[in-house]
Amino acid sequence: MNTLSRRAVLAGGALLVPGTVTATVAGCSARTPEAEPPPAPDPEDVLLGQLISDKQRTIALYTQMVDSGGSALRPFLDRHQVHLAELRRRRPLDLPTEAPTATPPTPSTPAAEPKVTLTRLRDVERKAAALRLRQLADASPSLAQLIASIGACEAAHALALPRSL
Repeated sequence: MNTLSRRAVLAGGALLVPGTVTATVAGCSARTPEAEPPPAPDPEDVLLGQLISDKQRTIALYTQMVDSGGSALRPFLDRHQVHLAELRRRRPLDLPTEAPTATPPTPSTPAAEPKVTLTRLRDVERKAAALRLRQLADASPSLAQLIASIGACEAAHALALPRSL
């Protein structure tokens, strides 16, 4: 009869325990992968989102003026809508943008928006054209070309807007 001594059982158990613990620990770590941080947003998608938000705000201002009798501004509004359509075409539909508002509310007057005037539109166009120059650095060549064209149009708008309606 083949019997195991107590010494043999303990020696065998000692050999198995480290392997078992290693296998168990390795098995646990393999089953619970570390949470990976979400990928950083594509800089071009972020830029497109900013451009789209800017256009929506500008369109809201022009729409207000056109709706209050400034039909002479319709061609300006139409060009901004074409710009917006092209920007949206280049950006995936599932990415959110800011809501189109004429101006962000200020803490002192949360619901009141400044009156839209030709001077204000001219100022918006000038600032937008200047911003486009800075945005070119972060854009791919094809998007940079579009941004430059939009900026040129905005600069022309600032000069071409009528002095009065």
